[in-house]
Amino acid sequence: MNLLPWQQKDWTHLVAYSRQDRVPQALLIHGNKGLGKLQLASQFAFSLLCEKPGSDGLNCDQCDRCLLLKAETHPDFIQIKPEEPGKSITIGQIRSLITRLTLKPQFDTYRVVTINPADLMNNAASNAFLKCLEEPTERTILVLITDNISRLPATIISRCQKLNVSIPNKETVITWLKQKNPSLLASHLETLFNLTQGSPLQALAYSDTKILTLRNDCFNAWLDLAKHQQHPVVIAENWHKLTDVPLLHWMATWTVDMMKCYYQQNPVRLYNPDLRDQLDLLSQQLELKTLYSFYDLILISQQRYNTQINKQSLFEEILINWFEANRGKTS
Repeated sequence: MNLLPWQQKDWTHLVAYSRQDRVPQALLIHGNKGLGKLQLASQFAFSLLCEKPGSDGLNCDQCDRCLLLKAETHPDFIQIKPEEPGKSITIGQIRSLITRLTLKPQFDTYRVVTINPADLMNNAASNAFLKCLEEPTERTILVLITDNISRLPATIISRCQKLNVSIPNKETVITWLKQKNPSLLASHLETLFNLTQGSPLQALAYSDTKILTLRNDCFNAWLDLAKHQQHPVVIAENWHKLTDVPLLHWMATWTVDMMKCYYQQNPVRLYNPDLRDQLDLLSQQLELKTLYSFYDLILISQQRYNTQINKQSLFEEILINWFEANRGKTS
């Protein structure tokens, strides 16, 4: 396992914990999506569990314990995550963890537990997990990982040391993207950087030009709705079939960019600078209060998306609102 280029500062901070013999019993790693927080947490776990970590703090990758880690059979490395994509971390999983933690670590270093994403613990699981924080067990390190620290209970946040993962600069992101996907055009690199607000792993996930084309197709459908040239239910039926496509994020960025266009004659740091002309025109046709209400609806929908809600109904609600917001405002 290797560190990502922009993680050196955060890695130095984590290594200092080990060298100063003050590894926290509970560590909360948080920050924007797409920064490699899980990779950073796993590397820290590997370092703590290795027999002979190097001078840079990285695990040796050769000892018996590193071989167990590579084979995913190390008994003192426990990973808690949803049992199915989009599901919650349940109280049953946390109770099982508590039972395991009553036993001593099998080796003489640490036992490391990662919980990712920690904000997907349901209420019952979060309450049960407090027992782990309030009654820490021998040589056990709890590492929580989240993109959304605000979704965690304050009782959990207050009991953890916190590491806010650094956002890399533009040059670092674009250089890394070029290395990962040499076929990307310079204009695509700029679009990806702005669209993800500098989250390298998200940008890489979007780097397939088919994703950018799909995003443009969805935006054109969104424009057609504003002009009342398509029906929201028809588009919702098509959109809910698109899996692994961040449609809600795209709509959120379009709305935020419209707000910036509304306030600023020459808006900067747009998510979608390549769509600026269309977004600027839309912003002049809508009332600011309407834009804020629509943005609130998208934020609520993002919170509901990973629940059991009917996805087509969710998109219908958003797109009908967008359709109605533009009634009588289009040209």
